[in-house]
Amino acid sequence: MTKKPRLIGYVRVSRSKQNTDAQLDAMKAAGCQKMFQDKISGKRWQRKGLDAALAEIRPGDRLAVWRIDRLGRSIVPILTIIEELDEYGAAVISLSEACDTSTENGKIQAIFLAVVAHMEHSAIRKRTKAGVDAAALRGKSRGGRPKMTKSQVKDARQLMSSGRLSASATAARYNVGRATLFRHLRAG
Repeated sequence: MTKKPRLIGYVRVSRSKQNTDAQLDAMKAAGCQKMFQDKISGKRWQRKGLDAALAEIRPGDRLAVWRIDRLGRSIVPILTIIEELDEYGAAVISLSEACDTSTENGKIQAIFLAVVAHMEHSAIRKRTKAGVDAAALRGKSRGGRPKMTKSQVKDARQLMSSGRLSASATAARYNVGRATLFRHLRAG
């Protein structure tokens, strides 16, 4: 009698404020015995949840993901994970794309899906850059407002150079961290 492979689930969203419920529900419905998750960009190679999921995999197991792009947003990391699991006797399955890398057709499909994930990420980057460039042409700066005003920076510089306050005390006075204080002092 052959033993049914274990399903180890891996869930990822790019930002901490994003919700993983739909992915977790899909993992539960598929029968995943264990689930791991990350709230971090797929471009990062170091992901604690993914590392823990991969450490849990045994020969014959399947790493379940909601979509192949949950493994990463570029071709090399996705294919590296698939290849390493294949060499170990395990595979990746994508629940929403009906892809199983334990078969040759599944491996080919995963390669295609990795290319699509890479292209999607590249298109997002290009659209973001175009938006930032367009805003810059209209005089809008990128990022949020500065943490300190110019007059606060001037006052902070005087307080510190006169020796009346330490850097930590000055930063506390303006409700910023030391690194932020020094960044503002260097900038202007």
